[in-house]
Amino acid sequence: MFTARFTSMVTGLFLVLLLPSAQSQAAERQKRIELSKEELSEAEQRLSDLGYWTGPVDGLLDKASRQALIAFQKVEGRKRTGRLTSEDFTALRTAERPTPRETGAAHFEIDIARQVLFFVDETGTVAKILPVSTGNGRAYNENGQKGVAHTPTGTFRVYQKINGWRRAPLGLLYYPNYIVKGYAIHGSPSVPTFPASHGCIRIPMFAAAEISKLAAVGMVVIVYNGASS
Repeated sequence: MFTARFTSMVTGLFLVLLLPSAQSQAAERQKRIELSKEELSEAEQRLSDLGYWTGPVDGLLDKASRQALIAFQKVEGRKRTGRLTSEDFTALRTAERPTPRETGAAHFEIDIARQVLFFVDETGTVAKILPVSTGNGRAYNENGQKGVAHTPTGTFRVYQKINGWRRAPLGLLYYPNYIVKGYAIHGSPSVPTFPASHGCIRIPMFAAAEISKLAAVGMVVIVYNGASS
């Protein structure tokens, strides 16, 4: 009698513990409901309309479109997954284009906190938005170079550009645009959703050449740590 009662109590406790997990999994599945082709096309067009760099708007969530989605998720404070959930789709429909910190002449703004780059055009509009990966804050000792992986903040100007690849002491840089003391905005095959560089500002490879064309020598680059007010 005691054994049967004890077994029943344990079973009931197990079900109570299991229930929240099952509910959570069901909610997560609901978020990942597969979107229709029309909805995917609408999402990509919406990202592009808001300034996120999708590449060609063709209704396919390719690598460039997923980077645009990650940038959107960063700006909006959502989970940085690169997967378009039904919740992300709903948020896209009501989102607004981000506002820059500064207006006036065309310039770049890099928000370290949100890990995004804004290209602000001469009308003061955030015209292009990319995800970035900046310095991870850790000490390093590689290839005879020692330091802390810190991305400097402040207002700088592009002082040198290199087309194509450049082999630097800490690795390869694609279309680097130098802004201060060897720190550059450059293309990289690795742009994770979190800070991971030695201090440079990594951007996706597909956008590197175009960003270099926009980044005229002398152009202002504002690097700050915190969402714009």
